[in-house]
Amino acid sequence: MSDGLTRGLLLRLRPWVFPALLLALFEWYARRAAALGSDALAPPSAALKAFGGAAADGSLWQATGFTLGTAALGLVCGAVLGIALGIVLGLSRRAAQIGALSIEVLRPVPSVALIPLAMLTFGFGLRMELAIVAFATFWPLLVLVQSAVQQVEPRLLEVSRVLGLSARDRAFKIVLPAIVPRLFVALRLGVAVALVVAVTVEIAANPHGMGYATMIAQQSFDPALMLAWLGWIGVVGFAVNAAMLRLQQHVARRMGSAA
Repeated sequence: MSDGLTRGLLLRLRPWVFPALLLALFEWYARRAAALGSDALAPPSAALKAFGGAAADGSLWQATGFTLGTAALGLVCGAVLGIALGIVLGLSRRAAQIGALSIEVLRPVPSVALIPLAMLTFGFGLRMELAIVAFATFWPLLVLVQSAVQQVEPRLLEVSRVLGLSARDRAFKIVLPAIVPRLFVALRLGVAVALVVAVTVEIAANPHGMGYATMIAQQSFDPALMLAWLGWIGVVGFAVNAAMLRLQQHVARRMGSAA
């Protein structure tokens, strides 16, 4: 019994061994660099102390809330538009042919390149960042949903036509249930893109959020606080992805039990 528990504990701890070794190596290197007179790096222990200070004064939670809120709103806007248009293009070959050129021209445009245009249109703040996040998340969701719809069993669509279902009923009763697994994959990708773009916009142009806090720490020559923000952004991204994965597994189990 104890051997089984020990083996299970080792299996749980195994993924954390390599990150722990990297942190220990970085701690040693940063302390050695500091001993030689360099102040460009801070050891993880100093970053942890700076993290505690940011958490205590509330700046950590305020910046995190702004970034996550903006990323979530932008993802919702991009997802609603991307899923809706993806279903239309997936069901209609004519619509896909008409929109193909526009999609292939606009999709490769880097979302960060739209920062000057968004600043002129919306100014600094929430709306500017929201527009860029929505643009960035719209395209992967559109492409993945269109591909998923095109792979729906054709006989299901034929049955829906025979039954006289409207386009709306066909989308909600036939297409969406059939593409749920791939839809969650698209949403997980959209979540990652939304968070990356939100932080990038805050670093480049928006004086709010975790990205801006990281840049201010760098400009203030506070490497410990900067490293704390970088580590926290990684933790937040990991937690959000884990939550999406858990939600995907829950929905898959519910659909399986319902079937």
